[in-house]
Amino acid sequence: MRDDATQQTVEDTAKLIEIIGEPKPDVATKEMPALDSHCRHFISLCPFLCISTADASGNQDVSPRGDPPGFVRVLDDRTILIPDRKGNRRVDTMRNILENPNVGLLLMLPGVEEVVRINGKATLTEDKTLLADSAVNGSIPALGVIVKIDEVFFHCAKAVIRSKLWAPETPIQRSEFPTYGEIVRDQRVPDGDAANINAELQTDYKTRLY
Repeated sequence: MRDDATQQTVEDTAKLIEIIGEPKPDVATKEMPALDSHCRHFISLCPFLCISTADASGNQDVSPRGDPPGFVRVLDDRTILIPDRKGNRRVDTMRNILENPNVGLLLMLPGVEEVVRINGKATLTEDKTLLADSAVNGSIPALGVIVKIDEVFFHCAKAVIRSKLWAPETPIQRSEFPTYGEIVRDQRVPDGDAANINAELQTDYKTRLY
């Protein structure tokens, strides 16, 4: 990487617009303040999202969330609920929300090249009555993230098309990339046995998903 002094950096909006250009009017105004029927339908089918949060100092985090299709529940046109499932107990997302409620969501639907983006304010709930409808296999989540929507919109398909994310030929052979057990061993447990770590993980996946 070149020394910072020799990099041509962009430091103001005017320069950014000079390079990129202005968006088309229908793109510049595509944000909606609430869910419409298309957004609701997409959410009802969606099995996966990423949630972006930041702490009070602005340190960023992005975390994946996945569950059976429709796991994100629409409470009303401006409110959604994301159940929190059993994980590694780091609760990075939760800690950040307690310090800074601003969140960004990217919702993905396998086979559909467009994605849905939601920006809003989040709170945490432990209301068992509210969370009961998010039960899977009889397990009610201990917590949920309620997002009050500030803006929601469909994002065009260019990124998914370029990446060929949903193309049948895209998935690599699993042997081309190390197992998670091998990664854990190399990064954190140098004396560990990758096969044993993988076996423990598989047991955990089978018994602690819900």
